[in-house]
Amino acid sequence: MATIKFGSAEWIQALHNELNASQAYEDAAKNWEGDFYFVVEPDGALTETVYLYMDLWHGKSREAKLVTDPKEKNPAFVMSGKYGKWKLVTQAKLDPIQALMTGQLKLKGNMTMVMKNVKAAQEIIRACTRIETEFEM
Repeated sequence: MATIKFGSAEWIQALHNELNASQAYEDAAKNWEGDFYFVVEPDGALTETVYLYMDLWHGKSREAKLVTDPKEKNPAFVMSGKYGKWKLVTQAKLDPIQALMTGQLKLKGNMTMVMKNVKAAQEIIRACTRIETEFEM
């Protein structure tokens, strides 16, 4: 399997496919309703902000894409953080909920909804770890 550059259109599509193939994600996220921007802020070799959009609905990913204009969508949730933090999260070296609680990632949206669906968040991270990912240095 070829490696896919983190933050690319191919990477977010690979995550979309992983989630839709995952029975564990479908079960964990059966009550989830809400779309996301995952905002990857410049850090190290990454010099421009990356916006990854996912429409997650009842255990399926309905849409996933790289967005060049953040005004294109108005998602229910926006999770943002520096590139280095996202790298750790997608490698399962940093728990996303812990990262939110310690301010390493920031969330705009209904935090209660996120806390009620921690297992879904964990399954998204498991899906990320199944993608052969290449990171900027």
